[in-house]
Amino acid sequence: MRKLGAQTVVALLIPDRNVAFKILALNTEKAHNLKEKSLETIRMLRALGESGDKREEREFVFEFDQPSFLTLGAAYEQRPRLSGGAYHSLLRRIDDFQSEPLPRAMKERLRRANKLLAIDDQVGDIVQKLKARGLTSPYLRPFVVARINPIRFSTSTEFDFDDVMSRMERAAGKFKIDKIKQEDVVRAGGGGAVEEED
Repeated sequence: MRKLGAQTVVALLIPDRNVAFKILALNTEKAHNLKEKSLETIRMLRALGESGDKREEREFVFEFDQPSFLTLGAAYEQRPRLSGGAYHSLLRRIDDFQSEPLPRAMKERLRRANKLLAIDDQVGDIVQKLKARGLTSPYLRPFVVARINPIRFSTSTEFDFDDVMSRMERAAGKFKIDKIKQEDVVRAGGGGAVEEED
């Protein structure tokens, strides 16, 4: 501010813990990317977890915005270089706010994140094998995720998280590396745009 010639800085301080947790929804300064939103959301859940019997779905829908941010946040904490954008559209369809008290909801978020990371391990192996066959694209991971997504063509709006993830895991195990050609990746548009992670 001094370099800009300012002599004073005006700040509005609100010493209210509840307002602090509305940071994502009220932020007008800079748009968060997916990773930042997810990490901020899971940190809020952890901090609010001391709030006794409060629940995600009742008290904190506004603060958390999307349940997928919570699961992705727990995954990003364990794997900072996770390509969360490849999984976000899927998670938005199958994840939901928890009705359990926040400490139990936190355990459920960690469990869901671990299921996601197990699938990401399989996807990483598939991507490496595709690269070894000479396929090149910055969108190989989203392409593979789209191919193993069991609900990508479904018009339903109700899904069971564990069922979808289990089916996805099985699909990854049956992925036919030798059937994929470079033109398949190109034709799919690379599997869709991926939000910048870093």
